[in-house]
Amino acid sequence: MPELLEVETYRRAAAATVGRTVAAVHAPDGWFAKRGATPEMLAAELTGARITAARRIGKLLVLDTDGPRVGLRFGMTGRIVVDGSAPIEALIYSSNGDDPGWDRFGLQFDGGGALVVRDPRRLGGVELDPDESRLGPDAAAVTVDQLREGLASSAAPLKARLLDQSRLAGLGNLLADESLWRAGLSPLRPAGALDPGELAGLHAAIGAALAVLGRRGGSHTGDLQPVRVRGGHCPRDGAELRRDQVGGRTTYWCPRHQV
Repeated sequence: MPELLEVETYRRAAAATVGRTVAAVHAPDGWFAKRGATPEMLAAELTGARITAARRIGKLLVLDTDGPRVGLRFGMTGRIVVDGSAPIEALIYSSNGDDPGWDRFGLQFDGGGALVVRDPRRLGGVELDPDESRLGPDAAAVTVDQLREGLASSAAPLKARLLDQSRLAGLGNLLADESLWRAGLSPLRPAGALDPGELAGLHAAIGAALAVLGRRGGSHTGDLQPVRVRGGHCPRDGAELRRDQVGGRTTYWCPRHQV
């Protein structure tokens, strides 16, 4: 599933379109157009626009143009294809074929080439001029103070708060579980109850998870990932993992060392 690491890979691929001019817009799926956008509006606003930058904040990919900004979200199964090449060939928990019927949005460029969003389950979306202020600090650059502010005074479960993109942008289910496992913190802890040492440990664990998993190739490469199954055992201490629903997401964690 696309989390911060996958969307950063998409951003690097999308950077190849900077400087190109949109010749045509492919927007066959009205459901995929979000926050007031329509297929007709996307075509009218983006045809003739020049891509000036490809940026990422959290799990949002932003294409700046000399007209409106384009915001792309990928849900659980969205992939990007640039000039016929997919920087990520497959996602876990997804159908990863190349059915053209899964192409929900695309930009065709003068001189050839295209950027396409391929999303089997239609859980992503495209919008114009996305409100970036609705997102918290990016998890790849968050400071300890920003993390403290995002968690402070909240009785919500810690994992639920980490998944709240308005508090911290970029972590999804796999990265949150991996970070908490590395930090030795229960996902059920009240988010605002961490002491300074625990907060510093969580900040370091998030950074380590992003660095290590980024080098390995994505959010699905965590140390916890192979045992995220019923009856799985903790890779650190061998305890049987607990399986809970936290923040609406299936959560695996170790009741022995995550306290």
